[in-house]
Amino acid sequence: MMNEISVGTSAQTTIHEDISHEHHDTFLTKYIFSQDHKMISKQFLITGMIWALLGGAMSVIFRLQLGYPDSTFPWLQDILGKWAPNGRLIPETYYALVTIHGTVLIFFVLTAGLSGTFANLLIPLQVGARDMASPLLNMLSYWFFFTASIVMLSSLFSDTGPAAGGWTSYPPLSALRDADIGSQSGMDFWLTSMALFVVSSLLGNLNYISTILNLRTKGMSMSRLPLTIWALLFTAILGTLSFPVLLSSFILLLLDRHAGTSFYLSDIFIANTQKALPEEGGSAILYQHLFWFLGHPEVYIVILPAMGIVSEVISVNARKPIFGYTAMVGSLFAIMILSFTVWAHHMFVTGLNPYLGSVFVLLTLLIAVPSAIKVFNWLTTLWRGNLRFTPGMLFSIGFVSVFISGGLTGIFLGNSTLDIQLHDTYFVIAHFHLVMGVASMFGMFAGIYHWYPKMFGRFLNPTLGYIHFWITFVGAYLIFWPMHYEGLAGMPRRYFDFSNWISFNQFAGLNRFISTVAMIVFAVQLLFLVNFFYSIWKGRRQITRNPWEANTLEWTTPIRPGHGNWPDEIPEVHRWAYDYSKNGKEFIPQTTPLEAEEVPVSV
Repeated sequence: MMNEISVGTSAQTTIHEDISHEHHDTFLTKYIFSQDHKMISKQFLITGMIWALLGGAMSVIFRLQLGYPDSTFPWLQDILGKWAPNGRLIPETYYALVTIHGTVLIFFVLTAGLSGTFANLLIPLQVGARDMASPLLNMLSYWFFFTASIVMLSSLFSDTGPAAGGWTSYPPLSALRDADIGSQSGMDFWLTSMALFVVSSLLGNLNYISTILNLRTKGMSMSRLPLTIWALLFTAILGTLSFPVLLSSFILLLLDRHAGTSFYLSDIFIANTQKALPEEGGSAILYQHLFWFLGHPEVYIVILPAMGIVSEVISVNARKPIFGYTAMVGSLFAIMILSFTVWAHHMFVTGLNPYLGSVFVLLTLLIAVPSAIKVFNWLTTLWRGNLRFTPGMLFSIGFVSVFISGGLTGIFLGNSTLDIQLHDTYFVIAHFHLVMGVASMFGMFAGIYHWYPKMFGRFLNPTLGYIHFWITFVGAYLIFWPMHYEGLAGMPRRYFDFSNWISFNQFAGLNRFISTVAMIVFAVQLLFLVNFFYSIWKGRRQITRNPWEANTLEWTTPIRPGHGNWPDEIPEVHRWAYDYSKNGKEFIPQTTPLEAEEVPVSV
């Protein structure tokens, strides 16, 4: 049964809101153990947002320590108990907060939260599929992620505290239980959680690849795929090839911790004793090779989905075809291939052979070329476009800005000679937070603002969206740009207190400024959360199927599509996704048949 509603706009003269697709599901089958890709995308998103809130709160707490090292905050003891006696962090707590902050933001928010949300939401809708290739495995991918989240969260309540060896968990600190309090049960929780997370990622990635390659609707050739789908495809391939290597490194680390092996241990002394531990023959550098073989593709597992989202949002809101579609796809492919060849630029100071290092310098600088192509194409798409500055569009433009500024500093770190000075300084923090952390979050926000109507049938409040963007955008630069100068001065990262170093006292005022801005930016993210959850029930209703006047298939479904997406037959595709401002029309959906003058003439 269809309800037909007339709408007096030039863009949509008629919309059809299907009301027959509602199944008589129970609460458990509809909202908890759902196999509908759209519900699973919401589960990934909301779980990722919870982790973003916790990870952001951790950063505020340790920024208080860095900005105000001599101050006490009695409320910290109320929250953290013995880990903040008399309202001051102890070093073990600081290192644990830094470790869990980095872990959950990179993996649980920017990997699972970003890819899990938008791959699940967009792949079936934009390729024209009823659901994922395997809805059951799709559901299991979320529940493995949820289980990993519970295990990681449980570590916060361990008697010995959570893991405190950094988000990379390098041995020997992570391989020896007696090395530190943060190397005890919390590290076992961390490794178990991350192993479950890898399983979740592999289940999801295999599903995404299968769906894109096998379940495209009639007419949806690979050359007609939206750039979001290309980006999510390459992201899934990256994860499928690299995450098993990370899992193997964790298994070997667990064996070193509990089975007496020495894959990563050799000639180890505890404290100042003269007695060596029995482990010998291993190499801690082996772990770094295994970790960074995943670790650098992970940068692009995080950034590629954001690139795809930004490409779509910019084209829709610039009312122009995306510039250089083929070059954009080619650059995504080049980034995917090259990301497997640059891992050792994280290891220039490990004793790496300088000649081998020069190879990784070349490959690192080479990977900047496809990134530069994408930036050029985004800017060219924006040039002389009929721009609509929606919150999603602003976050997309902000993504381009921070990706450029953060990426340029990567040229410094990719040079092995300069990296010797800059390694493990605040310059590194500034670089990867801008180019990966902030940029990816901006891509995620752009996607949420743009596809929120498709997820919930309502709009986010645009005024709150503009406030959210401008304070976050300005705040991100005020937080991370000054850190470049601290890094150039040699200020090391991961230090608990700099007040005892005369050479770094000059940055005391700057650290207080950074900490203050960080708290303001975190408060604005709370405003976004209020906007997000309030708008689910009270936001302005979506009354047309295609509110952004976009071309892709997701806007041909009912406003609140049921499980199966299209109540009738899946539409056939006749053209690519970026026919904007063409033939006197502002937009031409992919389902519109080609006109006579558009049909290629065979010779």
